[in-house]
Amino acid sequence: MSTRNALSRPHWYALRTTYGREKKAYDYFIKNNVVAFYPTLTRVKLVDGKRRTVEESRLPNIFFAYGTEEQMKSLVYDNVNLPYLRFYYRHLHVGNNVVKKPLIVPDHQIENLRIICAADTENLIVSMGEIEKFKEGQPVRIIEGQFAGVVGRVARYQGQQRVAVVIDGLMTVATAYIPSAFLEKVK
Repeated sequence: MSTRNALSRPHWYALRTTYGREKKAYDYFIKNNVVAFYPTLTRVKLVDGKRRTVEESRLPNIFFAYGTEEQMKSLVYDNVNLPYLRFYYRHLHVGNNVVKKPLIVPDHQIENLRIICAADTENLIVSMGEIEKFKEGQPVRIIEGQFAGVVGRVARYQGQQRVAVVIDGLMTVATAYIPSAFLEKVK
């Protein structure tokens, strides 16, 4: 595939905002007919002495959008409407220079993240960057329970068996406890 075709093909991009403005940026993308994914969590909090249901970001300051690089650049570099929005970048070393490329998230990683975030649990572990011990774990697929369909690597965290999904160059997300009976090996 030529470079020109790769740039015109749509991908998932990781985007970051400042000061918790990811919902505002996500809404702007949706208003402009761009497919986006904003993982949230609903919590009950006390606000002014009253119980309120509030929606919070599961991944503070981060959301994902699907489109071509040109389309994403036109929105990300729109400093009039979105001055607080930027790409997450991959830093590549080319000779003595560091080149920044917008981080593209593969479709299967977004799908795994969607399944994990859709589960009605607060017992998730999110670590910015990859966690070394997750890399050496057994590749598995969860076959039962609220995380069914997730493909990742077995990890132990806080004394419990979990399945970790790595979003390349961005984060590692670990499920809640997964019993061995709910797992099958992936080759």
